[in-house]
Amino acid sequence: MLIATAVLAMAAAGVPARPAVEHFGKPTLNGQALPFSDAVRVGDTLYLSGQLGIGADGKLPDGIEAQTKQALDHVGAILKRAGLGYGDVFHCTAMLSDMKNWPAMNAVYVTYFPEGKRPARSAFGANGLALGALIELECQAYAGKR
Repeated sequence: MLIATAVLAMAAAGVPARPAVEHFGKPTLNGQALPFSDAVRVGDTLYLSGQLGIGADGKLPDGIEAQTKQALDHVGAILKRAGLGYGDVFHCTAMLSDMKNWPAMNAVYVTYFPEGKRPARSAFGANGLALGALIELECQAYAGKR
């Protein structure tokens, strides 16, 4: 009842209702459209598609550190387009082509999230990531305050 009252009050005040599902970004790779959205907001949650560490040149840089940094930069750009930041991320999944890269990935990963507000996270080894990537990061963020 309280939610319905709030929605009616917003409508009466001329505040447009936010769509139930909102899509962000149409990713491409080397000029080719990819068959998914960068992110989709459903309710108060923004679901980001898995991000690889692909550089602006369409190639994967060498090493887990460089790929982790690039993947997290992609995450940040998507969050920004949705009006969010790293502090809004509450969960990530890290898929690694080799779990031996876990410590080096963590060294880069922690620099992107505010101390005391690091997301919950899962990490697992994957037998083959797209394009031969060393890491793929998938995150969810709270978008209710927007």
